[in-house]
Amino acid sequence: MSAQDCGHDSHPYDVHDDEEDEELAGWLVDLVDETQEWYEERPREEWRCPRNAAGFARIALHVLDPGSVSDVPPRLPPEAHASIDTLSALLEGYPKTDVYDEIEEQARALRAVEDPDDRAGRIMVVRAVGWYAVSGMVRRKDILDELIEALEEALSHYPVEPCGHAWDAHPLLPHFAPEAARLGIELSYAGGRVRHERRRTEHGDDGAPLELLLCPAFIAGLGQESLTQLRTGRDRLFAPRDVAHLDAEYLAADGRLQIEKIAERVESTSRNEQYADDLSLWAARRFEQAATARERAVLLLAAHQTLQIAYPEPARAVAEDVLRVLRTVATAPRPAQCAHDDEHPQLRYSGFRHAMAHFYAPEDFPTPERPEQARSEAAWTCPRFFGEVAEAAVRKWEVLVA
Repeated sequence: MSAQDCGHDSHPYDVHDDEEDEELAGWLVDLVDETQEWYEERPREEWRCPRNAAGFARIALHVLDPGSVSDVPPRLPPEAHASIDTLSALLEGYPKTDVYDEIEEQARALRAVEDPDDRAGRIMVVRAVGWYAVSGMVRRKDILDELIEALEEALSHYPVEPCGHAWDAHPLLPHFAPEAARLGIELSYAGGRVRHERRRTEHGDDGAPLELLLCPAFIAGLGQESLTQLRTGRDRLFAPRDVAHLDAEYLAADGRLQIEKIAERVESTSRNEQYADDLSLWAARRFEQAATARERAVLLLAAHQTLQIAYPEPARAVAEDVLRVLRTVATAPRPAQCAHDDEHPQLRYSGFRHAMAHFYAPEDFPTPERPEQARSEAAWTCPRFFGEVAEAAVRKWEVLVA
């Protein structure tokens, strides 16, 4: 059938893209029904041409048995589309599959690759997944270890010498994780690479040429950058932290707390996310050596409040140390009755930071204007209050260190 001379210069199958497969059934209904309006650019006669039918038959054979036929438009295999779909959902924050399984699968895919050009695309995928992995959304160190080891192994195949391209010749890759992953998946397959180049040359796509996208020196630099980011993120999330240097930031020369700075940074606002992990850990460690009841109260509440601010959640290494202190407080004996008549401080109010500053240094900070924020010293230092705050925090965050 494909050998028949039809007189057409080209046929719809010549440019049929795998992303259009789902629409094909709808086109066929309109193709056979002359009463339906025809919206396709190519006329019905080209679609009905025997050579076009033969072309689509070859496409079907290629889908069933990749590489078994020639003269078909380049396409991605079904598993590539499935991977793009699940990765996009994961990186946009709405995973359809198990998050850890999906991340580990990308590490395994990078390790299993043999073709250097396939490897370049897989490194790009790990680059995109790595951003998600170090964001705080991953609670297992072994997942980051998998990505790091896969990248280390992959980079052993690349030279350290620079390439002959101009310093600004290499492309800027997408910084939106789903788009970066999509490009990596596409370049991980021979058909995807041909499709990329075809879009660029035949359809005016402004994508970078494959020569530059797959340049070994460029890919090596990309992989090394991702490797550094993953190692740094792993240490930040899981390695023990030294926060002794924060004494200079949160203690005055006389050893008293820099209460204004601490109170400002316990306020639940996005600008304080950058301080949350370290301040929570510093306050918890300092709590164990606090000399006065006022200092103990401030430090316990600072550790608790900043634990809530950490985004998207506290680093595991931080949570482990802070919860160790909070468990001790939560399990300490509590009196049956409070020794004060007023209520405990309200942690959820926006004026909490002003109230805490006044409690610690009443001579420097005025009494809060709102009565529900003003509490006695006995209320701030109440053992029952301490125990309830610590117990609630342990219940909430224990899952991080389980």
